[in-house]
Amino acid sequence: MIYELRTYRTLPDRMPALLKRFETRTLKIWERLGIRQLGFWRTTVGPSHLDLVYILVWDSLAERERRWNAFAADPEWLEAAAASEVDGPILANITSSFMSPTSFSALQ
Repeated sequence: MIYELRTYRTLPDRMPALLKRFETRTLKIWERLGIRQLGFWRTTVGPSHLDLVYILVWDSLAERERRWNAFAADPEWLEAAAASEVDGPILANITSSFMSPTSFSALQ
């Protein structure tokens, strides 16, 4: 398994729009395309309340490439992304890291 840690930093006052997009559109598209998420988190205490962090689970980098490219080109996603940004951009930046569990990790 490969775990992808993604951090989305929103622009000020745009977190509600990002959360709504995930809750109402993105997760349904991911389910249809076979994209698996481990969980989502928001910062409770820390350097930025503007961050949404989530982890995706992949069998391989090839699977990630195939499914993520399908998502990026999906007409339903393209419409959802455009509609969610009608009041302006949501994200300041995105970071992504690919991780493998250690031999002593509870996640194998």
